[in-house]
Amino acid sequence: MAICAPSSSDSSSGSRAWVVHAALLGAAIAAAAGAHFYLRRWSSGFRSRVVGIIPARFDSSRFQGKPLAQILGKPMIQRTWERAKLASTLENVVVATDDEKIAECCRGFGADVVMTSVGCRNGTERCNEALEKLGKNYDIVVNIQGDEPLIEPEIIDGIVKALQGAPDAVFSTAVTSLKPEDGLDPNRVKCVVDNHGYAIYFSRGLIPFNKSGKVNPQFPYLLHLGIQSFDAKFLKIYPQLPPTPLQLEEDLEQLKVLENGYKMKVIKVNHDAHGVDTPEDVAKIEALMRERNIA
Repeated sequence: MAICAPSSSDSSSGSRAWVVHAALLGAAIAAAAGAHFYLRRWSSGFRSRVVGIIPARFDSSRFQGKPLAQILGKPMIQRTWERAKLASTLENVVVATDDEKIAECCRGFGADVVMTSVGCRNGTERCNEALEKLGKNYDIVVNIQGDEPLIEPEIIDGIVKALQGAPDAVFSTAVTSLKPEDGLDPNRVKCVVDNHGYAIYFSRGLIPFNKSGKVNPQFPYLLHLGIQSFDAKFLKIYPQLPPTPLQLEEDLEQLKVLENGYKMKVIKVNHDAHGVDTPEDVAKIEALMRERNIA
């Protein structure tokens, strides 16, 4: 094949073409190198170090001393800790509290305890303070609600893997189907999710809300389970973000994440939510545990 040299009139345009070609080639090489680095980072364990933290405080407007409430002979905080310890993705599970009675109880059944400030405004801030005091380089922190003594370890693993699989998200959580009779219960937090599995909004009210103003028994409403995981770097930023209007109005800390433009990955699971919000809920949990032969 003959190779024709460019004429003098073509030399300048040819040079420009080679410059453009070289720039594009360089960009392609850089992109490939970046992809290689990312894949190597992933294969070596992207967001691989995970700790579970159970924030626990004694004071509660609805249920004073809730973490220490006895459930078939064990404190509720112990039952939650034992379930969390079964999750395969967690390197460790610690209790973060500002109350010495809770701390003493937890040390008694073998849990690691981190004492945190009474000034923490919510469980997420308590998790952040506990993370700092742990002094270890974790990539993900799972905020495990202490009032879910029957939490499934598979759900903990599920939200961890969801966050590991969504590099654009800083937060992950789980939802399940909402029972129609719980549609108007403000203690049952509802969630709406987009087509890609990212949270749009959370509310104590019924969402979506239809024109009839009634619960539609045919609509697949979603119930937020409360358990959530954070990218550890974002968790350090979270307390510095000022409270937001929706967060304050709904009294839901996850709304501050959304209002500040961060992405939140949501997984849907099959789970009968059995949180303890009031003293009356303890008897319901105990009856369920007897039914399932859970000691």
